[in-house]
Amino acid sequence: MKRYGRSTVSEFLGDSIAYRGLKPIDTRLPGVTELRASLRMPGQGVPRKTAPEYAQLVSQLLRRARALDVPNAEINSLIFIGDTRLNDATAFSNICAAGDWPGVAFICAEKPDEPTYHEILPVEANRLVVYANRWELLRNFNAQLAEHAINIDEHTAIILDLDKTCIGARGRNDQVIDQARVDAAFTTVRALVGDDFNATAFQKAYTLLNQPEFHPFTTDNQDYLVYLCLMISAGLYAQDQLVEEIRAGRLFRFDQLLSEVERQAAQLPAGVREIHRDVYARTRAGDPTPFKAFRANEYREMVARLGQMDAESPVVNLLAQEIVITQEVRECALDWRLRGALLFGLSDKPDEASIPSAALASQGFLPIHRMETDVVGV
Repeated sequence: MKRYGRSTVSEFLGDSIAYRGLKPIDTRLPGVTELRASLRMPGQGVPRKTAPEYAQLVSQLLRRARALDVPNAEINSLIFIGDTRLNDATAFSNICAAGDWPGVAFICAEKPDEPTYHEILPVEANRLVVYANRWELLRNFNAQLAEHAINIDEHTAIILDLDKTCIGARGRNDQVIDQARVDAAFTTVRALVGDDFNATAFQKAYTLLNQPEFHPFTTDNQDYLVYLCLMISAGLYAQDQLVEEIRAGRLFRFDQLLSEVERQAAQLPAGVREIHRDVYARTRAGDPTPFKAFRANEYREMVARLGQMDAESPVVNLLAQEIVITQEVRECALDWRLRGALLFGLSDKPDEASIPSAALASQGFLPIHRMETDVVGV
């Protein structure tokens, strides 16, 4: 591994980025409400990343983004760079279908203890996914694209996943992002519960309920997970009993739990009761990020891990303690941008964990993608 100086994600993406709320940083682009209207799509709010409705919104957003810079260029192919086999591969396939585009995805989770490999799996006749276990294999990706008659130019849209791809590459540096989230959860709950905070119970619950087995219940939403662990650590639920209820199918939706807590809210400590009322109200209103205090702390924890280490720090220390930019993604992105492609960053991380509040912005805090940090790659 080598350090390639320092940079920002905005170096190669600019403000062509949208977080979970699908509200682009580039204010010239439409948000989710306008996108829904342009597609005559019923409903409101933002679908999750793997939903077909999300793909329809994103494909429309890409077309609008392309028209800003190259009005006469129609998108005719899609490239997707990500890190998770299920979520990213599903999103890629859905977006291709929504846009009626051929495409290729590169999905990587680095596994340095295994022999280097990649596999190419077809999704549809003109769409395929390259799965790899080394980020450096991205440097061979252009040749693979050429083999499948995809030429990167102004007619190409390229989606770059942000967390654990552009920064904190999965398998290489992602544990620092995970630790930022865990520390944010502890900071939030400790502030709410005070001296009565049962850190051991919270950690035990978080470790167990963060597993894929419980994703159907939590919908892999960290707001729900942290709230759930808060209720366990506050003593409202016994972990074993709650887990049994979920596994037996008697408790199968998060809003069921919220309703149960609402009926018992008088038993909660004042601070916990206050946060329950807020989460309860926001969830009922359709907010997918209802635990605002937790997400605000997650932003602060992320900021504390970006570009904070000394210039002489060994690379192994950077990867262990700082969230770094993935050099292989950065160099490919810069090359693709020179070829005229549309680059767009997507993240399933909530806006509240990625963009400073107005109060913090007035103090000089920046969005995550504009913060300078170290660049590391093979």
